[in-house]
Amino acid sequence: MNTELEVINPAYTASQAIANLQQKEDPSARYYAAWWIGRFQVKEPIVITALLEALQDETDRSPDGGYPLRRNAAKALGKLGNLTVVPDLIQTLNCDDYYVRESAAYALAQLKDSRAIAPLAELLKGGLEAAQKVADKPHLAQPYEAVLEALGELQAQEAHSLIEPFLEHFSPKVQYAAARSLYQLTQNTVYAERLITALQGKDLQLRRSAMMDLGATGYLPGATAIAATLAENSLKLIAIKNLWERYRDQHSEEPLLSPATVQVMTLMDELL
Repeated sequence: MNTELEVINPAYTASQAIANLQQKEDPSARYYAAWWIGRFQVKEPIVITALLEALQDETDRSPDGGYPLRRNAAKALGKLGNLTVVPDLIQTLNCDDYYVRESAAYALAQLKDSRAIAPLAELLKGGLEAAQKVADKPHLAQPYEAVLEALGELQAQEAHSLIEPFLEHFSPKVQYAAARSLYQLTQNTVYAERLITALQGKDLQLRRSAMMDLGATGYLPGATAIAATLAENSLKLIAIKNLWERYRDQHSEEPLLSPATVQVMTLMDELL
């Protein structure tokens, strides 16, 4: 589940963002510019060039050796819809910064280009035995949540056997990502029902995560379960909206004011 916490500067402009991204003296200004460009989808060709350059940046380093600017550049590239950047993002999956790989996986999910399937699936090789925490790091060997979600978004049927073992991963969030992906690939309600069951868990953060993954499935019975979850109404509204949009994509032949529409709109009205 990808989230953003940057604060928007209301006086900031696209021309300022582009200028800040292109300069090399102030890494923090480049970092914010990359985020802003993605957030407001500035799509001039010069922006793509600047973001691809930022994707290779060696100057902005975090205390743990990571590349913060590269992370925001990858996120921005995923939002701009330009498929020419797919090979660069695929190459970024080899970066030694876990969070850059994570950002690239989420970006490739947004771009929905099948060229990304094989390299993403490669990160699942080794299965659960390899999917452990890295010594002295707060994260796993690979960004499995992002990779699993991306493979589901890409309809990577060939990755089914690689994804399924992750239903038994020790991290509940990885399990949820696997269930989400497998439902997207198979439409088997067993996987969506696993997410509904997770909404009854004791941990709020895990309930939030399961709720957002369920929203991504488009599984209509999940709307009632999301509405009843012990979580913030604002997040429940987002999850139900996402679920409804996915459902409509999958059932475009239904009339706009179908019983399903009325049910979902009623649930959302009750949460407002």
